[in-house]
Amino acid sequence: MGSGCFPMNTLTADFLAQLTGEHNLPCLSLYQPTHRRHPESKQDPIRYRSLLKEMELQLKEKYSQDQITTLMEPFEALGLDEDFWNHTQDGLAVFGAPGHFSVVGLSCTVQELVVVADTFHTKPLRSFLQSTDRYQILSLNQHDIKLYEGSRNSLEVIQIAAGSPRTINEALGEELTEPTRTTNSAGGIGGGSVALHHSHGTKDDEVDIDADRYFRAVDRMVLDVYSRPSGLPLLLVALPEHHHLFHQVSHNPFLLAEGLKINAEGLSHEELRDRAWEIFEPQYEARLTSLADDFQVAKSQGLGLDDLSEVAKAAVAARIATLLIEADREVVGRIHPGTGNVDFSDPDHPLTDDLLDDLGEWVVKLGGTVMVIPAALMPTQTGAAAICRY
Repeated sequence: MGSGCFPMNTLTADFLAQLTGEHNLPCLSLYQPTHRRHPESKQDPIRYRSLLKEMELQLKEKYSQDQITTLMEPFEALGLDEDFWNHTQDGLAVFGAPGHFSVVGLSCTVQELVVVADTFHTKPLRSFLQSTDRYQILSLNQHDIKLYEGSRNSLEVIQIAAGSPRTINEALGEELTEPTRTTNSAGGIGGGSVALHHSHGTKDDEVDIDADRYFRAVDRMVLDVYSRPSGLPLLLVALPEHHHLFHQVSHNPFLLAEGLKINAEGLSHEELRDRAWEIFEPQYEARLTSLADDFQVAKSQGLGLDDLSEVAKAAVAARIATLLIEADREVVGRIHPGTGNVDFSDPDHPLTDDLLDDLGEWVVKLGGTVMVIPAALMPTQTGAAAICRY
């Protein structure tokens, strides 16, 4: 069976919203760390089949063998797809329910986990999407651009959307002055300086005009297609003179004032990630400190909650504006949708999921914001901190 039978979904806020919508029961969630290269990747399908056995055992607590066979069929087929397992990333998430099956490749590792519940287990995805350590990089010169998305430990190339201007030729077309067009076709991407000649004005004037228009086009595209939808900070990597010009023309509110004033072509992938994190880390720590401070202020005003039972009732009542959830922590419990009451008494119920995960789903569904925070920086000991609207 070819991998085309299992298209890989891109992890976006829209995809997460689809997972947290209404689905027929049961909802099956599987998470697994995977590997990009041989020989480590050879063990991935073996570990996957082991997780499927665990999933089947959980299903047997409530469902008939015929139901189990139908539910497991797409999971089993994925396990036999050799081409799929030859193209994995750092992590894998697979979701199945009656009438639904989806696969997500992740650029971050995840812990092995199988959950059979009345909703999909989405906290690991939410942790990635809403983590405070994510950022984007725009690598820019006068000829072309590259985009990346990174975090403390990872950096991935963003494939620029079809039709978006990647090179100066694509952005300006016939408006490109002849000397620059000749330079680009002869010198290629990132080519060195060459003499430009034109019958009107100076070569510097013409290059500056082209660069100005090109940078404006790039700025509009990055803001509309990447920065605004993701809400992530944008770090510019470019030579000093290009920094100055791009900041002059940019209207992107997500663009950081500080960037890397170097040519990214001279850095390895790992060096670019490490240099970018050196710049972004102080902003990351400041944001976490601000979130903790906001919670303490809200608590002093009677609007900050950390008792999980109270947080659940506030979540179901749409009172929570911002919810902080502790990363890598699970609390077994079920929220009753009508009252918001929490049942901690039946951890072995086959449809019991992580309470913190369910809290996050409720808050997002009712218009709030959820942030997943490292344990050491959480302002509470319960795994959750809620800032209420009223």
